Amino acid sequence: MTNTHILRKSALAIALGLALPTAFAQELKSDQANDELEHIQILSHYDKLRTEAGSATLITEADLEKFEYDDIHRLLSKVPGVNIREEDGYGLRPNIGFRGVTPERSKKITILEDGVLIGPSPYSAPAAYYFPVITRVTGVEVFKGPAAIKYGPQTVAGTINLVTRQIPEFTEGGIDVAVGSDGYQKVHGHFGSVVNNVGFLLEGVSLKADGFKEIDGGGDSGFEKNDILAKFNYQLSEDGIDHKFGLKLSYADEVSNETYLGLTDDDFAQNPYRRYAATQPALMDTKHTQVIFSHNLEYKDLSVTSRLYRNDYERAWLKLGGLLDRRLNALDASLSSILAKPEKYELEYAVITGKQDSVSDGQPEIYLNMGTNDRAYYSQGLQIDATYEFKLFDTEHKLSSGLRFHQDEIERKHFEETYGMRAGKAFNLGQDIRPTTRNVESTDAWSVYLEDQITFNALTLGLGVRGELMKMHHHENTDASNWLDKTTRIWLPGLSGFYKLNEESGLLFGVHKGFVPSAPSQTTNIELEKSINYEFGGRFNDGVTEFEVVGFFNDYSNLKESCGFSNCGNINQLDQEFNGGEVDVYGVETQFAQTYPLNLQVDIPYSFVYTYTHGEFKNSFKSDFAQWGNVTAGDSLPYVPKHQFSFNIGLESSNWKLNMAISNIASLEEMAGTVADIDNPSEQVRAAKTDRTTTVDLSASYDFDKYGRIYAKIDNLFDEANIVSRRPYGARPGKPRQFTIGYKYQF
Repeated sequence: MTNTHILRKSALAIALGLALPTAFAQELKSDQANDELEHIQILSHYDKLRTEAGSATLITEADLEKFEYDDIHRLLSKVPGVNIREEDGYGLRPNIGFRGVTPERSKKITILEDGVLIGPSPYSAPAAYYFPVITRVTGVEVFKGPAAIKYGPQTVAGTINLVTRQIPEFTEGGIDVAVGSDGYQKVHGHFGSVVNNVGFLLEGVSLKADGFKEIDGGGDSGFEKNDILAKFNYQLSEDGIDHKFGLKLSYADEVSNETYLGLTDDDFAQNPYRRYAATQPALMDTKHTQVIFSHNLEYKDLSVTSRLYRNDYERAWLKLGGLLDRRLNALDASLSSILAKPEKYELEYAVITGKQDSVSDGQPEIYLNMGTNDRAYYSQGLQIDATYEFKLFDTEHKLSSGLRFHQDEIERKHFEETYGMRAGKAFNLGQDIRPTTRNVESTDAWSVYLEDQITFNALTLGLGVRGELMKMHHHENTDASNWLDKTTRIWLPGLSGFYKLNEESGLLFGVHKGFVPSAPSQTTNIELEKSINYEFGGRFNDGVTEFEVVGFFNDYSNLKESCGFSNCGNINQLDQEFNGGEVDVYGVETQFAQTYPLNLQVDIPYSFVYTYTHGEFKNSFKSDFAQWGNVTAGDSLPYVPKHQFSFNIGLESSNWKLNMAISNIASLEEMAGTVADIDNPSEQVRAAKTDRTTTVDLSASYDFDKYGRIYAKIDNLFDEANIVSRRPYGARPGKPRQFTIGYKYQF
C-alpha cells in the first residue's frame, strides 16, 4: 500500500471523525470513592452482588498495588479461566489465552487499552508483540463468553481491557521508585490538574533490568522499557447536555536482549539460567505511538461515546534462526533437533555453545544464520458507542450499540545476515544482507453490535448480535503477480442472562457464536475458526463472602493455528495457517474471596481461584504444524493446563500490609499428537511436557501517611526453576527469585 493511499485513507478517517461526535470511554464509579475510570463496561466492586450477565472480572488499583507486578502473566494468574505460557520471565511479550484457546502471542483474545484496540494490527496480524506497560495501569477488566461480544474481532475466548490513569478533578501526583535483584530499576511518576475546565495528566515509566541469564562468552540479557503518557480534556455543559472532549498521546519504546533459543534438557538441569554463545547478538528494538481524539456526550439517559484513534508500531528483532554451511545454505538439522539430540549433532551443538569455531581444521564450516524480523504496523479507526436506558411496560432496558471503521496494516521487511563463531564470540562477517520475507497485509473492517439488556423482576436477559465485514489484502513486494484480495462477512449472535435468587445470590447463563479471522494471505482452503460457546454458573455475595462458579463448553466447528517464529520454528512454514477440524473445550472456573476480621485493627483477606480445562480434538489427522503433529481423536490441545489454582492470603491494618500469593499450573503438553523420532523416523514419539510450576510471591508495605509508603516484595520466594516452554527451540525457565524494595509518595 503506497504512502499516498495511506494518507488518503487517514484523511478520510479524520474527516469522518470531525464530522461526528468523537470520543472516549464511559465512567465507572467506585462505591467507596467517587473516582472516574475509563472503561468498557460497568463492573461493580466486591461489596455487593454483581448482576451483569456473562463472566467478567475487575482487577482494581488496590489489587494491583498489593504486589506491584510489572508482568501481566503474574497478575492474570489470579483470574479464573486464563491460561498463559511464559517465555522470557519478565512478561515482555505476553502469551495469554482464555478458556483453552492458544495463548501464543495473545492472538486469539481482543486486547484493548481504554476501550480501544491496542494490538499493532488486530485484524491483519493479531500476534501482540506490543503490550502496554502494566506499571501505569490502574485497572484491568477481563470479559469471557457472551460478555465479550461487543469487543471483536476475536470473540472465541474473550477480551482484556487495560485502564490507564484518569485525569484528576484536583491537583494530584505521585512518584514510585524501586530497585531489585539483577539490576532491576523502576522510576514512575505522574502529575495532573484542572485549569479553567481544561484537565491534564502527564505520566512516565522507566523499567530496566540487567537480566537473570548468563551468556556464554559474556553479553547482556536484560531490557529497558520507557513509556510516556499525556492526556488532556475539556468539559462543558449546554442546554442540559454534558460534553467532554479528550486527547490522549502516548509513546513507548523497548530495547531487550532476548532470544528464542533455549537449552538442552541436560544443560537446563545443570544451569537453567545459561544462554549459549550464539545468542550474544540477540536484540529487540521497538517503538510504539498512539493518538486518540475523544468526545463523550451525556443527555439524560443517553450516552454517546466516540473515539478517533491511530497506533503506530515498529520493531526489529535480531536473533538466531538456524545454521549455514560454507555455501550459506541452511543445514538439514534444525535448532530444535540439535537441542533435542545434541549427541547426534555434536559439531553443530559445539558451534552454538561457542566451544567450536565456525572454521576449524578438518571440520566442515558452520555459520550462524542471524535473522532480523523488521516490521512496521499501523492501526487506525473511528469507533462510536452509545447506550440508552428506558422503561417499556414493566421492563427496564439498557440498549447498547456500536459502530467501528478500522484499518490496519503490517509490512514485513525481514532479512538475514551471516555471523561466525570464533573463540566463543559471535561476530558479523560483514557480508551483504539477504532479504527474505517482503510483503504487506492490510484490512479494512466495518463492525457493528447491538445489545439490549432487559430486566423484568429478578431476570436480566442480554440479547445481542455482532457483525463483521472485512476486506483483506496481501501482496508480495518481490513478486507483483502474488496478489490476493478477499472479503469476509459474518454475524455473531449471543444470549446471556442473570437470574437474581435473592439479594445475595443469583444464576448466570449464556451462549454466543465465536469467531477468529483468517490472515489476509490465507486462501479459502483455510476455514474460518468458529465456535458455539456456552456457560452456566452462579454467584454469591453477602458483603463478607464472595463465591462464583462457572462451567463452560466451547464447541469448535474448526480450530485453526498459524506458524510463527515464537511457536513453530520452521522457517518454511512461517505465517501459514492450518485447519484442526472439530474441537471441544470444556471446564469449570471457581473463585472464592473473604475477609476475616482478626481484631479491631487487623483483617485477614484471603481468596482462592481454581480452573479446570480440557480440550480435545474430535478427529484424527496428520498435520505439518509443529504443535499438532499426527493427531488421534481425543488428543489434548497443547499448552492448555488441565488444573491451575492460585491462593492469596494477607494480614492488613490501616497502615501496614503483608500478602502472600501461591500459584500452581499443571504440566503442559507441547504437542497434541506424535512425531517421527529423530533417530528412528519410522517410530512415532510424543514430545516432552513442561514442568508443573508452583510459585510463591510475598509482599509487604508500610504507610507513613503524608510521608509516603515503603514496600518490599519477593517474587518466586523458593527460587523454583522449571521448564515453562520448549517452543520454539529448547528449554526455557521462568524468572528466578527476585527481591525488590520501593518507595511511593502521592500528593
